[in-house]
Amino acid sequence: MTEGEKMRRGLLYDANNDPELLAERARCKDLCFAYNQLPPSRTEEQEALIRRLLGRTGERFCVTAPFWCDYGRNIEIGENFYTNHNCVILDGAKVTFGDNVFIAPNCVFSTAGHPLDAGQRNRGLEYAYPITVGDNVWFGASVTVLPGVRIGSNTVIGAGSVVNRDIPDGVVAVGNPCRVLRPITGEDRKKYGRYEDEV
Repeated sequence: MTEGEKMRRGLLYDANNDPELLAERARCKDLCFAYNQLPPSRTEEQEALIRRLLGRTGERFCVTAPFWCDYGRNIEIGENFYTNHNCVILDGAKVTFGDNVFIAPNCVFSTAGHPLDAGQRNRGLEYAYPITVGDNVWFGASVTVLPGVRIGSNTVIGAGSVVNRDIPDGVVAVGNPCRVLRPITGEDRKKYGRYEDEV
């Protein structure tokens, strides 16, 4: 079994010494570098690079530079996806975003983790577990999502949260570790009253 196959099966794999994975990451980093060097006004070139980089995109999306990922091909974004500056996605495993996902600055989505055993870690071994995000999710600034997490639809993750467990649909969740604070209700719609009839 190759190291890439181990990675895709959620087993320990050698990320630091395998020529195939090193080459894949180098290609991805080159595309990220090219993307991040483009002037913001060159939107068509930016869009073309993101479509080359990611495994699947919707028709409409906005990825604000700088943006970094490990492989790119394991990332799938839905319609109307938006990420602000400094998003990092470590996509050894699949990272799937639904429609209408908004990501504030400085967020990290890491499918990659390292063994607790120092000997395994020092040999360059790691694991990768998928991250899945539903529709209509908003991530506040500086959120970190850890390996294997599922986040439900219509949910808000508060700024600075570290998400190390699944979060259900329709809630506000915050903290380190991230916990459900409360459900999102019809009362939340009234908070911004002057726009109530427009939404």
